[in-house]
Amino acid sequence: MHLRLNSKFTLAIGAILALSYGLLMYYTSILQNRLVIAQAVQQARMLHRQIQLTRQWVADHHGLFVIKTDHDHVNPYLDNPMIRAVDGKIFVMRNPAMVTRELSEYAARDGFCWFRVTSLNPVNPDNRPDEFERSSLELFEKGVPEIIKISMGTNGRILRYVAPLSVKGSCLPCHARHGYEVGDIRGALSISVPIAWADTVIARNNRTIFLYGLLSVLAVALVLYLLFNSLVARPINRLSRAMDDFPATPADQFDLPASSDEIGSLSARFLRLCRRLETSQQALDTARQQAFRAEKLAALGQLTAGIAHEINNPLAGLLNCVKTMQEEPDNRELHDRYLPLLDRGLHRIEHTMRQLLNYGRIEPLNLRKIDIDAIIRDCFELLDYRLRKIRLHLDLQLQRPHCIDREAIKQIIMNIALNAIQAMNDGGTLTVVSREADSTIILTFTDTGCGIAPDILERIFDPFFTTKDVGEGTGLGLAVSHSLVQQLGGTIEVESTPGRGSTFTISLPVTLQCPAADHEPDC
Repeated sequence: MHLRLNSKFTLAIGAILALSYGLLMYYTSILQNRLVIAQAVQQARMLHRQIQLTRQWVADHHGLFVIKTDHDHVNPYLDNPMIRAVDGKIFVMRNPAMVTRELSEYAARDGFCWFRVTSLNPVNPDNRPDEFERSSLELFEKGVPEIIKISMGTNGRILRYVAPLSVKGSCLPCHARHGYEVGDIRGALSISVPIAWADTVIARNNRTIFLYGLLSVLAVALVLYLLFNSLVARPINRLSRAMDDFPATPADQFDLPASSDEIGSLSARFLRLCRRLETSQQALDTARQQAFRAEKLAALGQLTAGIAHEINNPLAGLLNCVKTMQEEPDNRELHDRYLPLLDRGLHRIEHTMRQLLNYGRIEPLNLRKIDIDAIIRDCFELLDYRLRKIRLHLDLQLQRPHCIDREAIKQIIMNIALNAIQAMNDGGTLTVVSREADSTIILTFTDTGCGIAPDILERIFDPFFTTKDVGEGTGLGLAVSHSLVQQLGGTIEVESTPGRGSTFTISLPVTLQCPAADHEPDC
């Protein structure tokens, strides 16, 4: 989407204002949150102190006895959990832990908070700590005075406050048998204070700030839009229309801004530019036509130079043979000797032209299930006469047929192999490896020939580029192979060290969907 300049300017100013209000709202929200948390922490500390005093009072009076009702349960962890009065009434004992639990139930019903006593070694299994309480109890043993954490509950955020409970002298009648002494940390008092109400207030304040901020941003943006449109956008639009109309409309007919500001200066410079362009347009057209003509001639010269030797040399020999045969039409021995030469020369010319046509023509692939290893073997059987000084090592590991174009893979193998053979005029070793890895067919051709110089390594796949002597190659073999590999969806890479040899690696994707076909290779 393309935005006009006035829209961009307005959006930029609006974004700056929105960012400012956003930062203000963010800071205000953080400040409110800190105040709420501080208030909740102070509330939890006061509550902790009040509960401790209540527990201390109960412990100092060796517990409380209350009349048993249907809602009052007997504490099974006390030595004397209940007593019976003379009049038959039953009184149940309430120790500090039970008083704490029942007070928490009252507070929770009122929505104020809830709390409980917990310990790493609880007498009552209901006092087992949760993960937060357990980690807090472990920290209390290291001297940490209190632990505060904000967690998320089903109805909103909760401030969790845990502080240790130390053993007093009045606690020993019940806890001395557990091995505790005065001053030991018996457990902890865990208090949970809901602060969802504060989050509601903070959200309401944020909405108010957001609404006022949004209205301010819109008002400022509207004023800026109108000013910018009048002072900047309209003059620029007039200048833009003039640019679009040039050169169809003469520069003297443009309706450009004539102000003394930057836009007026830009309009004057544009007029001068138009006049210079009109002056140089004719010369530019002439130069362009000359450049096109030179480019066509260069392309034609490159093609002619690339195939001249490969065609002219055998053609001259063929013409000489035909002339000799015409001069001696009855010499049967001469005809028998020259006719095979004519045949080979014509086939050589035909092979060069076919390579050129194959490189430039893109035909649909004919995928069939082919035994690639068998094709490699048959191709090197045909090249056996070229391998007299070369040791051939085949490591063929493709153990099943693959979907591929038969003619394409044959031409690739022959071109790469011939290139390697020609690089080893004095003999050497040619190693061919085929394998499948990660759904990829990998063919590797490694020779110990003369290698390729680094400065020409990137050009070896260019059409008609060759370092061979005249008559030994057209420079099309590797170019044709590169084109065929790309058609098959693969890649071809080369690594070479001058004087030590080269390695060509062909990677082709494994194609599973193809028509069934015979697997007999032929080269």
